[in-house]
Amino acid sequence: MVPARCLGPCAILAQVLLLGCSLVLCLGQNETEPIVLEGKCLVVCDSNPSSDGAVTSSLGISVRSAGAKVAFSAVRGTNHEPSEMSNTSMTIYFDQVLVNIGNHFDLKASVFQAPRRGIYSFSFHVVKVYNRQTIQVNLMQNDFPVISAFAGDQDVTREAASNGVLLMVERDDRVYLKLERGTLMGGWKYSTFSGFLVFPL
Repeated sequence: MVPARCLGPCAILAQVLLLGCSLVLCLGQNETEPIVLEGKCLVVCDSNPSSDGAVTSSLGISVRSAGAKVAFSAVRGTNHEPSEMSNTSMTIYFDQVLVNIGNHFDLKASVFQAPRRGIYSFSFHVVKVYNRQTIQVNLMQNDFPVISAFAGDQDVTREAASNGVLLMVERDDRVYLKLERGTLMGGWKYSTFSGFLVFPL
């Protein structure tokens, strides 16, 4: 049963059914605060709907997928430096995807492209093997370094440059790893690069 105060703007909900969603109506404490109860769709009575990819009616009702999730995790499964690492961009390439919910991680380019604006979590763990020099790995956002990690112990056979961060990311921003200093001669098997959407904005 729909509360009486929502009958006006929610009359347009007949259009929502055309979207093929399993829908549960929900109402917050005010007309711009939705509460997700269950189901796969969320109806938001909002006079100022955001442009985050939701379907929005002329009455300010936006419908977005409450189950839309974004996450990826890539790993380096082989142990030798590929020819791609000789490129001028020095992007660190991965060759296996463990998780790619939403398919926003391009394995061939080893670049994540954000599908929507929001707060994202990213972490990486880049292994250097039999390499008596320091490496520096940068997490890049649209070709600008955000965080770095170093590995430079010359007395161990394996060492990792690791770091993690929460980032505000805009739609279509590109996030990837760059080898800023040193080489990965000997391989970087078991290196990982992961990220996920914490919440949309």
